[in-house]
Amino acid sequence: MKKINKNSLNGFINYGIVIAAFAVIQALLGMGRLSNSLQSLLVPACCYIVMAVSLNLTVGILGELSLGHGGFMSLGAFSGIAASILLQNAIPLAPARLAVSMAVGALAGALGGVIVGVPVLRLQGDYLAIVTLAFGQIIKNIIMVLYVGVDERGIHIAASSERFDLAPGGTAIIKGPMGAVGVTKLATFTAGFILILITLAVVQNLVNSRAGRAIMALRDNRIAAESVGINTTKYKLMAFVTSAALAGAAGALFGLNYSSTGASKFDFNTSILVLVFVVLGGLGSIRGSIIAAALLYVLPEMLRGLGLNDFRMLIYAIVLILVMLATNNDQLKALLGRVIPKRKGAVTSG
Repeated sequence: MKKINKNSLNGFINYGIVIAAFAVIQALLGMGRLSNSLQSLLVPACCYIVMAVSLNLTVGILGELSLGHGGFMSLGAFSGIAASILLQNAIPLAPARLAVSMAVGALAGALGGVIVGVPVLRLQGDYLAIVTLAFGQIIKNIIMVLYVGVDERGIHIAASSERFDLAPGGTAIIKGPMGAVGVTKLATFTAGFILILITLAVVQNLVNSRAGRAIMALRDNRIAAESVGINTTKYKLMAFVTSAALAGAAGALFGLNYSSTGASKFDFNTSILVLVFVVLGGLGSIRGSIIAAALLYVLPEMLRGLGLNDFRMLIYAIVLILVMLATNNDQLKALLGRVIPKRKGAVTSG
């Protein structure tokens, strides 16, 4: 039998961790051992895991700093919500409508990735970060003034409430600063689990493919990669659009988990939070992104449950600082290097 290479083994371990966590949580739910507050965090935690893994594709694998991931998430959220409302008669089955809405959210995120990526990926470093940050703010401000509804005459889109005129019996989908209201909640923990598996499959297969090796070559040395004929724009755009599409799918799932969703939920802080998950989990480490996003997202609520509500944000900040110090400690890195051997020249995709 052929030996399984380390990248494939890392991929199987990642799948195993996610499946084991899903089985444990389902068992706890069956026994009634999870509080209502923790249950309410399950779907958002899945969304943030997908966000962290997808952003790691841009920041860790491609090596470009993006601060607009919340913008792609918001595109997916509101397009997914709109698709869910528009298709509620055509697709009455909730799981099928959720799947279609997530697909629409992914397409919206991918479209946003193309629009931003084509001109922006020619920039590097701080310039790219600033432009992606501006993109996230632009999307937020557009949604804040956007009114979308549907009635017997069709779909109506307006930039102000005065011009937004629906016939009697019409349905308002997005109401400017109020966002999307009256949304039927379709998101489930099982759907979040499936989305994580799909995200892992997409990202890990891309990283371990020929295109993935080209993307990592651009990260390590762009000039050398171009000198051997690697198309910089093509592979950068491939990673960026894939990352944006996965963020859009996560946004659709996130938006359909609440009865109302405002644009303020996808502000600059959202992008920074996801970036924190990626950095603390390790740049290029898919497994690290999964663990960091899951633990750090539920940590404040766990501290609340332990009666440390007044100090939970202080403890959360201390934990972040300690993790950063630990991951940048040369002695600790050397110790981990002896305990966990690492293949020379390999990029961490575990």
